[in-house]
Amino acid sequence: MSRDPHVRSDTGPGVETVAIVVVTYNRADLLEPMLAGLGALERPADLVLVIDNASTDHTPEVLARCGLRGLEVVRTPENLGGAGGFHLGMRTAYERGVDRIWVMDDDVVPAPECLTVLLAQDEACLTSVREERSGALVEKAATRFDLRNPLAIKPKTSMVETDYGSRDAMPERVEVENVAFEGLMVRREVVAAIGLPDPAFFIFYDDVDFALRARRAGYRIWAVRDAVLVRQLSFDQQHDLAGWKGYYMYRNLFVVHLRYGENTLVRLKPWLVVLVVVLLSPLRGGRAEARNVVRAVLDARRLRALSTEAGPGAPARVGDVGDVSDPGRRPPG
Repeated sequence: MSRDPHVRSDTGPGVETVAIVVVTYNRADLLEPMLAGLGALERPADLVLVIDNASTDHTPEVLARCGLRGLEVVRTPENLGGAGGFHLGMRTAYERGVDRIWVMDDDVVPAPECLTVLLAQDEACLTSVREERSGALVEKAATRFDLRNPLAIKPKTSMVETDYGSRDAMPERVEVENVAFEGLMVRREVVAAIGLPDPAFFIFYDDVDFALRARRAGYRIWAVRDAVLVRQLSFDQQHDLAGWKGYYMYRNLFVVHLRYGENTLVRLKPWLVVLVVVLLSPLRGGRAEARNVVRAVLDARRLRALSTEAGPGAPARVGDVGDVSDPGRRPPG
C-alpha cells in the first residue's frame, strides 16, 4: 500500500513511520496533559489519531486548542466503547499506510524517550512498561495467561509487576502473553495477519483477545523495560460486578475462554463460574450480580467467533462512523 500523502514523513528515508492512536471519552482533564506528553516526545509521531467517543465534557475544546503536530481527531456520533474506538483508530492508521501503530488510553503520559526506545527494537509486537507517578512499577501485562488449566479461575497467573517488583529488577525485555491497550505497538504486518481489535467487546478484554490472536499467529510480544509510560491515575481493578461494567467483564472473560480455551474443560469453565456466582449471590450482595453473570454467559455464546469486521482482510472504510478533523495539522514548508 502506498503511504497517505497527509502522513508526515520527514524523519528520513528508510525510517519507519508511526501513528499513535488514542481513545478518549469524557476525560478532558486527563487528555490535555497526555497530549502535552505526546508533544514532548524526543521522536515525534508522524500521525496522532484521537478517537473522541462522543464525549459530552470539554474534550472538543481541549482538542481544538491543541497544537500537536500531526494531530487528527475522529469524533464518533456515539460512544463505541474502548474496543470500538481502538478498532476504528487502528483501522484508520492502517489505511493511512504507517509502518507502526502505537495505541494508548487518555490517562497515560509517555516519557520523552519512550517512542525512541520502542523504535530501536526490531520486533513486530512491543509494549511500553507502565509506572505510577511515584515511579512504582504497575505493569500488569501477563507473563503467564493460562487457558489450559481449568482450575485456574483467573487465567492471568503472573504478571510483570509481581514477577519483578520494580523496573530496576527487570531485564531489558520481558516476553508477555497479553497486554493492555496502554502502550502496545505493532507493525502493520501484524494487522494484515490477524486483523483489528474486535469492536463487539465494547470494553474489557479486547486487548487480551488481540494479543492472543497475535501470539497464535506466531508473534512474540515484548515488554520493553526502558519504554516508560506513566499513569495519571492509580490502578483500581475492583469493579462493581453487579453493575453494567460487571456484565462486560464477565461476558468478555467468557468469550476469551470460549474462543481460546485449549481444552473442553477450560471452555466449560464459564458455566462453573456462573454456578458459583449464583450460589454465592445471597452472600455477595444479592441478585444483580447473578443476573449479570447469567446474561453474560448466554450472550458470550453468540460471540464465539471473531467479528467479521475485525478479521484479517476485513474491508477498512474510513469516514463512515465519524467526522475527521485535524486541528494540529500544519501546512507543508
